[in-house]
Amino acid sequence: MVDHHPLDRRQADTEPAFDERLAVPWWWWPLGLGVAVLLAAEVHMGYPGVRAWLPYLLMVPLVAVVLTFMGRHRVTLRGGELRVGPAHIGVRDLGQPEVIYSDAKRRALGPELDPAAFLLHAGWVGPVVRVPVTDPTDPTPYWIFSVRQADKLAALLRGHTDELPHDSTGDRPEPRSPGR
Repeated sequence: MVDHHPLDRRQADTEPAFDERLAVPWWWWPLGLGVAVLLAAEVHMGYPGVRAWLPYLLMVPLVAVVLTFMGRHRVTLRGGELRVGPAHIGVRDLGQPEVIYSDAKRRALGPELDPAAFLLHAGWVGPVVRVPVTDPTDPTPYWIFSVRQADKLAALLRGHTDELPHDSTGDRPEPRSPGR
């Protein structure tokens, strides 16, 4: 029998303050399954017997597994802990979050990205949240991850941290022209 620490039991029993699954958009399912059926039809054309239905038996479930696998990650804030996909960290070890919208995401995930940062990006989700890690023993400078309700999660994280805000506001920034 495994004896859990009382704090772990309390965290497991509490309702999450934030919980979001990074599932693929609903319209990817009919599109993906339609493409699978068309590919299977191309393969089976002209073949009788087992070779006629085998492509359907393989392609359709394969596409369903791929779409499910792509949308498997969750972002959860529960009991003082942030979970993003397979990783988790206490909110006491996080600084002020910054919401990065679609127009600035390319820069944040490209030239500005620190290779030591924790990254979980879902291309079909618009905004990302960047949260600095304040734990001096953690080699990760920050977490950057996709989340649909970025403003809501950032507000919840701001309420859990003691650090003063730094260049981060809850308002969407004014669009910047390329020359500025």
